[in-house]
Amino acid sequence: MNAVTRNSRILVLCDFDGTICTVDMGNEVLNRFTDEGWEEIDRAYCAGVIGSRAAYMQVASLFRGTQAQMLEFVSNCGRIDPHFPAFYQFCKDMGVDLKIVSDGLDFYISAILKKHNLQDIEFFSNVVIFQDGNSILIKFPRMNEQCKKCGTCKNDVLKQHRSNYNRVIYVGNGYSDLCPAGDADIVFAKDVLYDMCKQNGTVCVRYENFNDILVSLQQTISLNC
Repeated sequence: MNAVTRNSRILVLCDFDGTICTVDMGNEVLNRFTDEGWEEIDRAYCAGVIGSRAAYMQVASLFRGTQAQMLEFVSNCGRIDPHFPAFYQFCKDMGVDLKIVSDGLDFYISAILKKHNLQDIEFFSNVVIFQDGNSILIKFPRMNEQCKKCGTCKNDVLKQHRSNYNRVIYVGNGYSDLCPAGDADIVFAKDVLYDMCKQNGTVCVRYENFNDILVSLQQTISLNC
């Protein structure tokens, strides 16, 4: 792992679903509020046949539910890594910036962060617009105009912030995390992301929860510099 010092400008970029949130809330919402057919779309995404943007565009018409119903569901089911608040506090104490990059949907990210008093964390994601008749639109303000594969290009977010920091640390677990992991200085990975990093030679540190990351960074960041 590349050494960083306390005087370094450090940015931590964290994935949300399956990383900060202990469940994939996007999948949970799809399971609860879409008609049959989304699993086939998801399989095509996981196989690399389509990108997440195309998947979302196909699945948007399958949603059935009101904003209130979805928010109630998210409030009841949303769970965060119990060690994340302590990790976030450590980052604030050390002057380390933390932002969330997600290829998920803004309404449930915002609701879960607010539930846990973490609403001050900036996040980048796809945007849901609730319409009459229990339907939604999904917009992609952070799409890469050249690639157009992901709804939210996490690597674009990383690159846009790169010049302001000496080190960028990336934390993730899934398919959409592979590109930014390749451009980060330090990568913490688990699940699919860990397997893919090992396959393509991307150096990473395996973690199970945010306490693992906290301990690792405590040991890595020199308090004497």
